[in-house]
Amino acid sequence: MSTAVAEEKTTQSKLNQLEQLKKFTKIVADTADFESVKQFKPQDATTNPSLVYAATQKPEYAHLLEGVLADRKKSGLTGAAQIEDICDHLLVQFGSDILKVVPGRVSTETDARLSFDVEGSIKKARRLIELYAERKIPRERVLIKIASTWEGLNAAEQLQKEGIRCNLTLMFSLPQAVRAAEAKVQLISPFVGRIYDWYKKEMKRDYVGAEDPGVQSVEEIYTYYKQFDIPTEVMGASFRNTGQILELAGCDCLTISPELMEELSKSTDSVERKLTPEKAKTAKVDRLKLDEKKFRWLLNDNAMATEKTAEGIRKFAADVVKLEKFVASKL
Repeated sequence: MSTAVAEEKTTQSKLNQLEQLKKFTKIVADTADFESVKQFKPQDATTNPSLVYAATQKPEYAHLLEGVLADRKKSGLTGAAQIEDICDHLLVQFGSDILKVVPGRVSTETDARLSFDVEGSIKKARRLIELYAERKIPRERVLIKIASTWEGLNAAEQLQKEGIRCNLTLMFSLPQAVRAAEAKVQLISPFVGRIYDWYKKEMKRDYVGAEDPGVQSVEEIYTYYKQFDIPTEVMGASFRNTGQILELAGCDCLTISPELMEELSKSTDSVERKLTPEKAKTAKVDRLKLDEKKFRWLLNDNAMATEKTAEGIRKFAADVVKLEKFVASKL
């Protein structure tokens, strides 16, 4: 072993696993609880309705909700329109405060109930970007999260042409990723943990390391993108344990909960880079040609991807409703 390599290994071993990961992967905080991310210094942050709803239940964020309510009661809107307006402002308020903590970008989700509504998704995304602009936040610092349905992908394609960057979420298969690449979206979020959950339940067995189906899904997408020089960023998401994260070391981005970031920061075990563009370039990969019929068929043919996409949309939609009811109770 050369002296330089030995020194590099010694330096690596002194760093905790989170710090080692940061050397080849952009770390993104998966939370709306921005106080909890300060210590880990991630580059970006992602939120979703579930995370924002959970944060609104904490006393330390009560002032954010109260501030938005006080401001938006003067909007002149009533009923459902008023509640929607308050929720939009609340999402953007959380996003804006997160951007004071992270140097990069924040992902803010559109309403999951619009997952099959192209025009509705586009309108909501424009509205959120407009609210960020009112707070002097440039659109380069915001990613709009949209579910990876055919309609969601079409909406994202239009938004990207307008300079509104998108994060395609609830992604469980290569066809969804390929369509996202064609739509030239900024970033995709394949869901590792939820894929793992499905296979664990279906096959009645556990998975660890490289055999984890969730890990394999991200690796397949990463390899496809690098093979064909696709610039869209791949961000592994929805992790159940640090083992899944470490298997994807080298992925463009990884969005990690504060709990798992803490676990990684407490270990100084060596982290090995698993994904590299060079390795991906040597893989044998066939180009996938898609139109709407082929996309829908391939997604339908993948029971896990079909079930998890649908379940994810239902769960996020339920959390939007919870947030709306909570806001309504405060009016």
